[in-house]
Amino acid sequence: MAIDAAMLRAPYACDPALSRGRLHAEPASKSRNAFRRDCDRIIHTTAFRRLKHKTQVFVFDEGDHYRTRLTHTLEVTQIARALARALGLDEDLTEALALAHDLGHPPFGHAGERALDECLKAFGGFDHNAQTLRVVTALERRYPRFDGLNLTWETLEGLVKHNGPLSDREGKPLGRYRAHGVPETVLDYCRLQDLRLWSFPSAEAQVAAIADDIAYDAHDIDDGLRAELFGLDDIAGVALPGKILGDIRAAYPALDASRLVHEFIRQLIGLLIEDVTAETRRRLSRLAPNSADEVREAPSAVAGFSPAVGEAERAIKVFLNARMYRHDRVMHVMDQAAGVVRDLFARYSGQPGDLPAEWHEGLAGTGEAAHARRIADFIAGMTDRYALAEHARLFDSTPELR
Repeated sequence: MAIDAAMLRAPYACDPALSRGRLHAEPASKSRNAFRRDCDRIIHTTAFRRLKHKTQVFVFDEGDHYRTRLTHTLEVTQIARALARALGLDEDLTEALALAHDLGHPPFGHAGERALDECLKAFGGFDHNAQTLRVVTALERRYPRFDGLNLTWETLEGLVKHNGPLSDREGKPLGRYRAHGVPETVLDYCRLQDLRLWSFPSAEAQVAAIADDIAYDAHDIDDGLRAELFGLDDIAGVALPGKILGDIRAAYPALDASRLVHEFIRQLIGLLIEDVTAETRRRLSRLAPNSADEVREAPSAVAGFSPAVGEAERAIKVFLNARMYRHDRVMHVMDQAAGVVRDLFARYSGQPGDLPAEWHEGLAGTGEAAHARRIADFIAGMTDRYALAEHARLFDSTPELR
């Protein structure tokens, strides 16, 4: 006998039958609920396909076995669904949020993002979360009646707020947005469809966000070991990884290095998932929400690590920042990659005719800010290798990024 998903759904989970709907009204599907349709629309986008050639940490020509944005996204999605299932949340909404969370990332990872932010400093900067919203509401053009994917309110809300509220109820920016304000892309969309920037997102969005942390903590360790940026004995100096490695070595003293690494990564992911599940259940039990809106209006996030594991997880991030993200080899390549982005932006700004025709159509009389944002949209959509090919087309010398 098939089990109805609604029978397993917790009272605080989002219900596709009760969705706030889409900006543009559409007939309901005969075979898929609203959140499942969002998943499917995201998977079929050009932006999703491009993730396979966008940097996670290592650029595409450094090796076939390193994570790309696409493989990272799929790993996040697997972890997010596992958390959603354990907590009685809507798995389709959680999957949609995990699948789409990195669609706004430019080429060359965070180096590309920092370079674009610098180029757009006079025009509000560049924020990959805001760019994700642009991708799914404007830049993907597939349907006859509207731009974007016309995703549900719940998916858009989760993409914009997965790290928490962007402002207070009076509209004052919070957190990372205090310095420069909430991105205009987000504010412009909220004038069409209010995403309630002052509240937390759904529990589904919160677990998708923490799944991102779990995935890149574990898999960046894996990639860093493969690249020989550090060794097992180095990561064993961090408390939580050290304990896991010690237990594995005690249980399997003759295990070869490759299997040891895989078992370590497997156990680390499992431990982090189990901790988030237990801690989130504890917070939900204390809050006792009877609806998704009660989760949104809670005074703090319901999904998270326990205090002890949260501290251990932050220690992993500190290690990775020092030994991987700031490694001389990685920094050298990323500095060159950032230069490629800056060069492209400057060239298209000075010579807009070098843009493909469809990207400078309709810009006449719109002003410098609109031109800059259009150029950023074009560059942000590039894969690593297309950015390098464009640079080689427009400049006499292009770095090899090695």
